[in-house]
Amino acid sequence: MGDESAIAERKLLVVDDDPPFRARLGRAMEGYGFQVQLAEGIEDALRLAHLHKPGYAVVDMRLEDGNGLDLVPQLRDVRPDMRVVILTGYGNIASAVSAVKTGVVDYLAKPADAEAVANALLAHEDSAPPPPPENPMSADRVRWEHIQRVYELCGRNVSETARRLNMHRRTLQRILAKRAPR
Repeated sequence: MGDESAIAERKLLVVDDDPPFRARLGRAMEGYGFQVQLAEGIEDALRLAHLHKPGYAVVDMRLEDGNGLDLVPQLRDVRPDMRVVILTGYGNIASAVSAVKTGVVDYLAKPADAEAVANALLAHEDSAPPPPPENPMSADRVRWEHIQRVYELCGRNVSETARRLNMHRRTLQRILAKRAPR
């Protein structure tokens, strides 16, 4: 089989360390005509990529065994024309730029719906940009996501997180105690 027929087969590798999300996305992508292989980490993804040579991949940025951005060049070594989409719950401009530099075709915030993922994978470079999302994250949600990300990166240390965010520790504790805004 040549590369064109493999893309026509729509082989897709989904790499995510969250089993329920991985399974849901895999089932949904099968509904879009993809033959889906599911991987929970980098080692598993590389094994499946070498075995199946998929034309498409959806990779979570933060995996239990490493960073999804580090996996992208390795996947493209297996198949240079592979179309890769990065998913992340901790989006920021620096990681989006890094993702684009590795050759991903899109960078989507979690929880991304299957339609957005399919559109990103199947979009052509010369096509019009996708319309803005119907329900984008609110400014409060974006702020909360940023605070949570810094908190995690600081090893869940409230004092260090407050210092880095230039915020009073008690204010940060109140924010962390609340549920995520919608």
